[in-house]
Amino acid sequence: MRRPGLLMTLTALLALASPVRSARGQDAAVAPPAPMLLDRVVVRWHAPETGGVRRPQFIFERELAFQARIEALADPDAEPGLYRDRHVRAALDRHIAETLLASLPISPAPTSAEVAQRAEAARFSLEQRARGRARLLAAAAAEGVSSDELDALLRRQARASLYLDRMVAPMLEPSEFELKLVLRSGATPFKDQRYEDVAPALKRWYVAQRLAHALDTYYQSARARVSLSIVPAR
Repeated sequence: MRRPGLLMTLTALLALASPVRSARGQDAAVAPPAPMLLDRVVVRWHAPETGGVRRPQFIFERELAFQARIEALADPDAEPGLYRDRHVRAALDRHIAETLLASLPISPAPTSAEVAQRAEAARFSLEQRARGRARLLAAAAAEGVSSDELDALLRRQARASLYLDRMVAPMLEPSEFELKLVLRSGATPFKDQRYEDVAPALKRWYVAQRLAHALDTYYQSARARVSLSIVPAR
């Protein structure tokens, strides 16, 4: 399945033109069945943190489109069901930043149980960004993202968040006092609600906000070390 909007955005991002494909004049009734494209690489990149040019990283079309859908669902100004250029760019930046952070060593190294716990927290955070589990699952289904692929994405987010928490600044376990201050500020989705009623959801929202800010800050400093190219359609 081709996604012209996604490909055009990526192409414009680096001012690269995809090759023009000529139309075939064969009669559809007698032409052999066309091969079905399940997925393809749309971005190739590398950075020192991931092993440099000898260890290129690849981003596949379905996953990037799925992440762009999540960005659109989290955007209060977006049209329902549509993702725009800004959502594709945000998804691309987030994907690379998470991969960079997830590849860095953490001291002390997290246990498998800690990664699993953070992955589950990342799932709740993703559901919040998508504005509900049903919308998250619908976005995954729309791009053919399997549960295993979603789990891999969550584990990457888990390791990235653990790195930020342990190696940059503590941010995964805010105090009750801190959460109450945030709630009283009125700058949360839980305005005018009692702390006791929203504490778990408030914590997930607040941690997600802090992680997103830290992720963006890290990527802005790392961007110059990232070499990225768009893989044209063939």
